[in-house]
Amino acid sequence: MPEPTAAVLRHFPCRQCGAKVEFAPGTTSLVCPYCQTHNDIMVEGKAEELDFVATLASLEQAAPHVSVRVMKCQACAAEVTVGATTTSLMCSFCGTNIVSQIESASRVKPNGVLPFAIAREKAVDSFRSWLKSRWFAPGALKGQSLIDEQLSGVYLPAWTYDCKADTSYSGQRGDAYYVTVGSGKNRRTERRIRWRSVSGRVHDRFDDVLVLASQSLEPKMIRALEPWDLKAVKPYADEFLAGFRAECYQIDLKGGWSTAQQIMAPTIDATIRSDIGGDEQRITWKHSAYSAITFKYLLLPVWVSAYRYKGKVYRFLVNARTGEVQGQRPYSPWKIAGVIVLGLIVIGAIILFVSRQ
Repeated sequence: MPEPTAAVLRHFPCRQCGAKVEFAPGTTSLVCPYCQTHNDIMVEGKAEELDFVATLASLEQAAPHVSVRVMKCQACAAEVTVGATTTSLMCSFCGTNIVSQIESASRVKPNGVLPFAIAREKAVDSFRSWLKSRWFAPGALKGQSLIDEQLSGVYLPAWTYDCKADTSYSGQRGDAYYVTVGSGKNRRTERRIRWRSVSGRVHDRFDDVLVLASQSLEPKMIRALEPWDLKAVKPYADEFLAGFRAECYQIDLKGGWSTAQQIMAPTIDATIRSDIGGDEQRITWKHSAYSAITFKYLLLPVWVSAYRYKGKVYRFLVNARTGEVQGQRPYSPWKIAGVIVLGLIVIGAIILFVSRQ
């Protein structure tokens, strides 16, 4: 395997005192923890779109690649990039301690990054508030020490696709009409549909169809973190990753495109139904030809806390751009039973009170 490139293993010294600096969420700077000097990240323009068809035809030649050091969690299969001196770490996605052989791998290089905007302290406060508000959570869980300190900043991999879709279709148009049936008290008006065959061709244009390329988190939780402010995406720079981890993509470019087509399908269907017109529509056949396809490989910022309770993994996520919170927690059967019993007592008291009136 090729050796990691120098860019992956870069260190970022403070321009004032030479100490190691880290990216400060909500800024475009690396801040020195010692002298507080701001070291600006110099990036210009927008993250460019890459040609998707050419990349699929010859991925190694068409897309910029980079060699990275990868450590894989055997518990949840997450793969994260690691530095030159890392030999073990705690998995941000399941809380497992990882001590495994580090491999070098060639990956498509990110060409866009959505920087962290919410600082860790605010995410920790959100985690604490969320946990305290879970009344049915076991009391022992709330007392677990260091849960909030396990909060890690992680960049999730994602593909976005732009394209034009020209779709040929055939189907049926339904026009409603009304007839009077029955007689006397049974006389009524019924709605009926008159169908006729139709065919045509429609055109759609899609911009930034987002496909998360991670399989380490439940899709439902990831989708709940949306929307992402993709207009704020910056051209990729190593400095944005200073102090954070980045997960490698588990869904490749081709697999992401298959998912993107599924995401686009309802919009295409809606365009077809609008073109058919009438009161009801049936689509019996369609075929989409995609052109002008481009993609971006992006990194999206998330604060993640994974903790174990009685052998099961629970996760807490914060969209580090919008502050949207999603979490999992166990339930206390004793607290639930207590509420049920209390409810029965209240109902019984009401019934007794009413019966004595």
